[in-house]
Amino acid sequence: MKEPIRRVSNKLTKTRVLVRSAEIKKHVPVTRKMDKNTLYNMLKKHKMVYIKPCCGSLGQGVMRVEQTSAQYSYQSGTHVHKFSDYDTAYRAIFRETQGKSYLVQKGIRLLVYDGRPLDIRVMVQRNPKGGWEATGFAGRVAHPRKVVTNGSQGGTIFPVDVLLEAYTSAENCNTLIQTMKQIGVKSAKQLSTAYPGLQEIGVDIALDRRLKPWILEVNTAPDPCPFTKLKDTRMIDRIVKYAKAYGRTYNLKCMKSKQGLV
Repeated sequence: MKEPIRRVSNKLTKTRVLVRSAEIKKHVPVTRKMDKNTLYNMLKKHKMVYIKPCCGSLGQGVMRVEQTSAQYSYQSGTHVHKFSDYDTAYRAIFRETQGKSYLVQKGIRLLVYDGRPLDIRVMVQRNPKGGWEATGFAGRVAHPRKVVTNGSQGGTIFPVDVLLEAYTSAENCNTLIQTMKQIGVKSAKQLSTAYPGLQEIGVDIALDRRLKPWILEVNTAPDPCPFTKLKDTRMIDRIVKYAKAYGRTYNLKCMKSKQGLV
C-alpha cells in the first residue's frame, strides 16, 4: 500500500487544486506557468508580477518584475535590474532562472510596515480529532531591501494586530483575522480533496490596499519558526502539540527570522 502524500512541492499544482473551489479562487491571484509570451502579456495587463520557482522554498528565487512606460525592471534579492526593452529584460530573467520551471503571478501591492512589505502566515493543522483547525497566525515583514517576507531572507515577525493597527480598527482587525483563518481552513480542506494524506499547511496571505486577502502561496511542510518569535507562546505550544499527535516534531532553534520590537 502506497504511503499517502503529505507534501506537495509544486506551487502550480497546488494552485490548480485550490482554484477548483469557486470560493477560494476569489482569493488566488492569476497564476500561470512562465514563458516569454505569458510573462509579457501578464506584465502588459497587471504592470507588476512576481515570478517564483515552481518547486522553490524559503523565498529563494522569487523576483518582482515591473513594467513602466519607459522600462522593464526586476528585483532579485537586494538588486534592481533595469532594461529599456522586454527582450533584453527577459534574457536576463531567463539567465537568473537557470532553466528551472517558474510560475508568474499577478502582483499584489502589499501593505507595508515601516516602509517594508508585509504578509500573514496562517498555520492550519489536523487537530487530534482529525478536523482542520487554524492554529496560528503571525505577521511577516520583509527585509528593508528585499521583496520577500520569509524569515530565512531576513524577515521580521510581529503579532498581526500590531501590523494592521495603522490600517483598520481593532474590531475590524479581529474580523480580518477570522476571515484569514477561514481561508486557511478552506484551503486545507480543498487541497486534501486531492491529497488526503496532508496533515498541515502554512498559508501565506497578503492584504491589498482595500484589505482584501489574497493567497500568495500554500506550503505543505510549513516551518513553525515564525510562531517561536511571538511573545505569546500559546500558538506555538498548540502547533507543537497537534504536530506530535500526527507524528511530526519540529526543530525550534530558529536563528534566521527576527522578533519584531513592539
